[in-house]
Order: sequence, then structure tokens, then C-alpha cells
Amino acid sequence: MRTIYPIFRYPDASSAIDWLCAAFGFTVHARHDAPDGSVAHAELTLDTGMIMVGELPDPRPRPGDEDWSVYVAVDDIDAHCARARSAGAEIVREPFDTDYGSRDYTARDLAGNVWSFGTYRP
Repeated sequence: MRTIYPIFRYPDASSAIDWLCAAFGFTVHARHDAPDGSVAHAELTLDTGMIMVGELPDPRPRPGDEDWSVYVAVDDIDAHCARARSAGAEIVREPFDTDYGSRDYTARDLAGNVWSFGTYRP
């Protein structure tokens, strides 16, 4: 059972949902639209993980590369990175091997959020 649900807010959550699915491989689990057609709440899954997505009407400053990130475990880092790059993700750090046996890379989504992907599964 999941116990932590990162929440991401985007100026255009509908486009962000499409992009997150295309770039990072998420699947829409649930989507609830507000009366004005904006996304009131959405849940996206990837393997056994889930994030929540909603609207943020006002743009915010872009976070720094080291401010924070969400770590997502995936099996094939190089293929995942190639998929993200082809969908327009900014690759902040190219795939690399860690000293603890993981292969990782870091990317930014269209709103500037930092995502870390790797093979490490604690």
C-alpha cells in the first residue's frame, strides 16, 4: 500500500499530464476536472508509485537543480532517459553509475520540476 504521494502543480495540468505520460511513462489512474475544465485533481501511476497533479494558476520561480527532486525507480535508465529527451525533457544530468550500484539520471519537466530516475530500490 502506498503511503507517500508527491503533489505537482502546473499552470496547464492537462498538458502536463499528457507530457508526463509521454516523457516519463506515467499512466492516468484518475482525473477529476473542475467546472471550468481545468484539472482539479489527477492521479498518475508508474509501476507501484503514484503522484498527484493539479492546477497552479500563477507561474512560480523555477526551482534550482539541487533544491529538491523526486526519485523514481525504473528498470532501464538509458531507455527511460532517451524517451524523456525525445519528449522534450531537459536532461540535467546524463545517465551515470553510482558507487552504490545504481544507474541514475536527472531531468526537468516542462514546469521546471526536478526528477531523479534510477535503478536503486531500497
